[in-house]
Amino acid sequence: MKPLQQYIIPYSGLKIGKHNFEFEVNETFFNEFEYSLVKNGEVKVDLELDKQETMLILSFHIKGDIKIGCDVCLSDFPYKMDVLERQIVKFTGDVNLEDDTDEIILLPKTEHEIDVSSLIYEYITVAVPYISRCDDEGNTEWCDKDMIRKISELSGSNNEDNITDADPRWDALKNLKK
Repeated sequence: MKPLQQYIIPYSGLKIGKHNFEFEVNETFFNEFEYSLVKNGEVKVDLELDKQETMLILSFHIKGDIKIGCDVCLSDFPYKMDVLERQIVKFTGDVNLEDDTDEIILLPKTEHEIDVSSLIYEYITVAVPYISRCDDEGNTEWCDKDMIRKISELSGSNNEDNITDADPRWDALKNLKK
């Protein structure tokens, strides 16, 4: 069985109304996406599918811990996430589906299932902070002390006082800082 097969929902046999689905997302899921920001985690996805005559409304509640890399010490640390998202899927009779947008996904009426794995991956990836640091989460025990020490040593040799200026035009800007 393919790893992402479990994220395909056959909606054609479902009655009109709300239906609930649960998915577990872990390392196997993230390995299916090349160049993923997230490599590991334990996440639970609660999906409410509201089937209507002309559309599906997908309501996602994604909650759990993912492992992300610290931008300071480069070690992995757990990041708690709790995401609520909604996606609308409209049925169309047209074969031309060029009008797809971020808010609305268009599916032909002949389609009978929807793959939500890419939506789940997108919502998790968007929830990753742009700048991630261990100490922002209050997890100072996750910071790699040896790496911090090594970075301090290496950055000490590049101190502003030790650099000889090759271009005198920068001297006027240095006076602004004082």
